[in-house]
Amino acid sequence: MSATGNLLIRGQERTDWVRLRTLVTLRWFAIVGQAIAILVAVRIYEVEIAVGLAVLVVTAAVVANLVSFFAYPSNKRLSDFEATLWLVFDLIQLSLLLFLTGGLNNPFAMLVLAPVTISATVLHLRSTIFLGLAAITIITVISRYSLPLITSDGVVLVLPVLFQFGFWVALLISLVFLAFYARQVTSEMNAMNEALLATQLALSREQKLTDLGGVVAATAHELGTPLATIKLVSSELKEELADRPDLLDDAELISSQADRCRDILRSMGRVGKDDLHLRNAPIEIVVREAAEPHRNRGKDVEFNIFPLDGANLTQPNIQRRPEIIHGLRNLIQNAVDFSESQVTIDATWSDTQINIKISDDGRGFPQSVIGRIGDPYVRRRRFSEDGARRPGYEGMGLGLFIAKTLLERSGATLSFSNSRRPGHASWTGHPTGGAVVEVSWPSDALLLRGQANDTPLGKNQPIPSWP
Repeated sequence: MSATGNLLIRGQERTDWVRLRTLVTLRWFAIVGQAIAILVAVRIYEVEIAVGLAVLVVTAAVVANLVSFFAYPSNKRLSDFEATLWLVFDLIQLSLLLFLTGGLNNPFAMLVLAPVTISATVLHLRSTIFLGLAAITIITVISRYSLPLITSDGVVLVLPVLFQFGFWVALLISLVFLAFYARQVTSEMNAMNEALLATQLALSREQKLTDLGGVVAATAHELGTPLATIKLVSSELKEELADRPDLLDDAELISSQADRCRDILRSMGRVGKDDLHLRNAPIEIVVREAAEPHRNRGKDVEFNIFPLDGANLTQPNIQRRPEIIHGLRNLIQNAVDFSESQVTIDATWSDTQINIKISDDGRGFPQSVIGRIGDPYVRRRRFSEDGARRPGYEGMGLGLFIAKTLLERSGATLSFSNSRRPGHASWTGHPTGGAVVEVSWPSDALLLRGQANDTPLGKNQPIPSWP
C-alpha cells in the first residue's frame, strides 16, 4: 500500500498535462473570433476604433501560433511554467484588445475568464492564483482606462457608471467562482481516477500472488507422487547396496535430495492452492487467510464463527477470490492499526446472507469523516494520534476506498460505524468503543458459479502452457 500511495501522490502533480497543440487550436478559434468581431464592428455597425492597433494585436497572436507550429513538435507537452506563460500571453493579448475597444463597455470582456478557468483545470494552484490576480488587475485597469467606442455619428458608446461597476463586480465574482469550481471538480475527478488505479494495482498484485501460490501449490501437489516413488526406490537401493559403500553414498544422496525437494515445495506452497479444490473454501478459512499477515503484530485478533438462528450449522463454502481476500485484509489492517489491544472478527451466515463484522477497541472513526468513509483522499483531523500509530501514514483513505471498491465488486454491502460503550468518548465527545465495519453478501453472490457446495469438483486440470 505504501508504494501505491507514493505512486498516487506523485500522480497528483499536475505537470505535462497540456499539449501545446491544444492551446494553439484554441488560440486559432480566438483569432478568428476577434477578426470577425473587428470586421463586423467597423463595416456593419461603423464603430470607430483603432483598427490598425487592433489588427496588430491580433497579428501578434497569429505570429505566436506560427512560431509554436514551426518551432515545436505537434505532440509537445507543456510544463506547468510553460503553460502558465502561454496563458499569460493570451490574457495580455486579450486585455490589450479590450483596451483598444472600449474596456468593460465591450461585452467580450467576459472572455478574460477563459485563461483562468483553463489554469484552474490543469495547472498548479500557485499558477492559478497568479493568473487570477493578473486577470483581476487587468479587469480593474481596463474598467478605468480604455479607448472609447465611437459611432459614425460621434456618439460615445459607454455604459452607465452603475452598470460598469456591476459588470466589474460580476466579472470578479465569476472569475473566482469558475476557477474554484473548475479546480474542485477536476481535483475530485483526478483523485477518483487515481484511487481507482490504486484499486486495480492492488487487485492485480493480489491476483498475481494468488496465481503464484496456486502454481507452486499445484506443482507440489503433482510432484508429490514422483518424489514419494524416488524416496521409496532410494530406500530399497540403500538396503541392497549396504555392502557397496561407493554406491551407497549415491543412494543416500538421492534420498536426501528427494527429502529436500519435498521440504522446499511444502514451504513454498503453504499459502494455499489455487487448484479446483481451493477455488472455494469454508468462510473461516477465507477470513483467517485475509487476517494472516496481521495476526502477529502485537494485537489480539479473535475469531467468532457461528451460524445465525435457524441456519445450517455447516460453514458455507465461499469463493476464494483475490478481491475478497484483499478487501478484507485492508479492513483488518485498519482495525489492527488503530486498536488498543484487540480486534474481533465475527463471521456469521444464514440461508440467504453471509456477514463479516470487523470491530476493534480503539477510538473509532472520527465523526468529521464517518459519513465520507470509503471516498478516496479523506483526511483525518487526528494527525498526531494517527502518526504515532502508523508512522508515515497521511490518512488519505485509500486503504478503505480500495477495500470498499473491491468488496462491492464482489457483491457486498459495507457499513461503517462506531460501537457504543459507557465511559468512552471520541475526540468530539461522542461515546464510542471502537470502529465497526460490517460486510454483507447475498449467499448466492459467494457460491462458486455453476457449482453447488456439496458437488464433487473432479480432477485438477493441467495449467495451459504458452506456445
